[in-house]
Amino acid sequence: QVQLVESGGGLVQSGGSLRLSCAASGSIFSIRAMAWYRQAPGKQRELVAAITRGGTPNYSDSVKGRFTISRDNARNTVYLQMNSLEPEDTAVYYCNARIQTTSWVSTDYWGQGTQVTVSS
Repeated sequence: QVQLVESGGGLVQSGGSLRLSCAASGSIFSIRAMAWYRQAPGKQRELVAAITRGGTPNYSDSVKGRFTISRDNARNTVYLQMNSLEPEDTAVYYCNARIQTTSWVSTDYWGQGTQVTVSS
């Protein structure tokens, strides 16, 4: 059994910062790509940022230059540093990870989501 547990969401004023964390635990052989998605009310879930096991990041255009994704492979944890937050960033943020539970089996896992609310 594998679990992803997120933390760090909350309420912040426009221009403020938050740092999200997501820790994976359980029967883990290896973690490949990790990512953050978000879903605002009435909208589809969208990719915010992703990072390879080797640390290469990729960002959506809407957050480029403001958000930074990083990971600690020893701790099976991915982070999302969010700066210069805007009301449009308000959403539930979900952690995603492609996890190998054996050398030949990999599955996408999701966290439970953490609410980020940015007030104007």
